[in-house]
Amino acid sequence: MPRPREFDPDQALEQAMRVFWARGYEGVSVDDLCAATGLGRSSFYAAFGDKRSLYLSALQRYESASLARLSRALAGPGTVQVRIRRFLDGLIRDIVRGPGRRGCFIGNCAAELAASDAATARRVRRSLGRIEGLFARALAEAQAAGEIDRSSDVLALARFITSSIQGLRLVGKTGAGRKVLNDIARTALAAVR
Repeated sequence: MPRPREFDPDQALEQAMRVFWARGYEGVSVDDLCAATGLGRSSFYAAFGDKRSLYLSALQRYESASLARLSRALAGPGTVQVRIRRFLDGLIRDIVRGPGRRGCFIGNCAAELAASDAATARRVRRSLGRIEGLFARALAEAQAAGEIDRSSDVLALARFITSSIQGLRLVGKTGAGRKVLNDIARTALAAVR
């Protein structure tokens, strides 16, 4: 009797996330997901439930990776402006090289499904709120250290930077070049003073 084929659920989720990120929820079939994960339909359903459940799990995976990347960037050396600029430079580099032309999976989810799917809207709001929270903490620490004006509203700044990043990623999907993307980043950074 042949042994059942084993699979790595984490790797399968990563592959599914990449497919959703590249093609969106509506552009992906269960057959596409089975091909990407290497699972048959029955194994797919046993492992992930259904397409929507897998989509929300993929969004969670992307959020976790994004938060970890941002946390590392904001914990790095230099002033808060230097750290944010370094993070933005990395995003711009990814966009210009090509992988970043997919946009932000969180932003893509918002554009495609948030208006019609309450669970996705909640996930997107939570994701963006967590990103804002990381920026707000870094900005508050910078404010306490005298790096930015004490009268600055750090939560409003965090929201502005978060929305600027979403805009940067969206404009990047259109094929915009480095100069356009740098202009957006430079203007967003000008608010952090």
